[in-house]
Amino acid sequence: MSDKLYDITIIGGGPIGMFTGFYAGLRDAKVQVIESLAEMGGQVNALYPEKTILDVAGFAGVTGKKLIENLNQQLDTMPEVDKRVNTKVTNVLRVDDHFVIETDHGQTYSKSVILATGNGAFQPRVLRAENAEKYTGKYLFYSIQNLQKFAGKNVMVAGGGDSAVDMALMLEGVANQVYLVHRRDEFRGLEHMIDKLKQSSVKLITPYLIKSLNEVDDSLQVTVKMVGSSSNEEKTFMVDDLVVNYGFISNNKELQSWEIQPALNHRMVEVNQKMKTSEPMVFSVGDQAIYPGKDTLIATGFGEAPIAVNEIMEKLYPDRRMPIHSTALHK
Repeated sequence: MSDKLYDITIIGGGPIGMFTGFYAGLRDAKVQVIESLAEMGGQVNALYPEKTILDVAGFAGVTGKKLIENLNQQLDTMPEVDKRVNTKVTNVLRVDDHFVIETDHGQTYSKSVILATGNGAFQPRVLRAENAEKYTGKYLFYSIQNLQKFAGKNVMVAGGGDSAVDMALMLEGVANQVYLVHRRDEFRGLEHMIDKLKQSSVKLITPYLIKSLNEVDDSLQVTVKMVGSSSNEEKTFMVDDLVVNYGFISNNKELQSWEIQPALNHRMVEVNQKMKTSEPMVFSVGDQAIYPGKDTLIATGFGEAPIAVNEIMEKLYPDRRMPIHSTALHK
């Protein structure tokens, strides 16, 4: 790939990895960002492009797609930052005073590493109902890539978390009718969003689980079964599309196979207040990093990025003057 010795290699090109690359560019670091997917943006870009994200400072609400577009524009202001997509890191090993980053496209060299891989490889939790696999991609979807695809339709959303609630509210603005089915009477999520849900036209179906799917006259017949009832009560709905959001399954198996082995806590990487891991010159930011009181928010990860970068630059270049305020940063 390159014989260049980078100051910082950021593994993971989701929102946090992208911002970390930008901030490292502001510090005049020689930096590369490596992403295994075909595009930067991680889970936000792949699973939630139409989701409204509320915890980014300066935005009353921004879709995942727009957030990634903005981060790409921001990162592009640092043309010296090398971006590598469609590149899977297969090993990270320490050699003398630097790291060798092995990938499926060759190897590069770096003085430090920042892990920004989120929760690692991911895939949606699938619906366990009769005929679910048969109708996946036709009537059944696990993400909303294009909101207008559902315009004027009757759509059912399955799930009870923040993302499912947000999907239902987004669809309310374009669909004819939206149903939200959940196995419990109470929904998990930000209080503000739950209040909006209760005031919306979304029809709530609780506590029910989806039992089966069947095609009837070019529509989807969804049969739901009441949870916790001895009567086994069932209801049937006719919809045009079903969107399921039960979260996703993720793993960091790749990390566990690398030569460097930062200490883990419940499969997350332990860090201190400087975002340092147990491995010297290896740092972690974003959802993958854990420390007491950590909240896994995008806003939290954005705040962790400068901490890790500044600590690295202080170690590598102790004679450089550190920025003491945002106004001291310029390019």
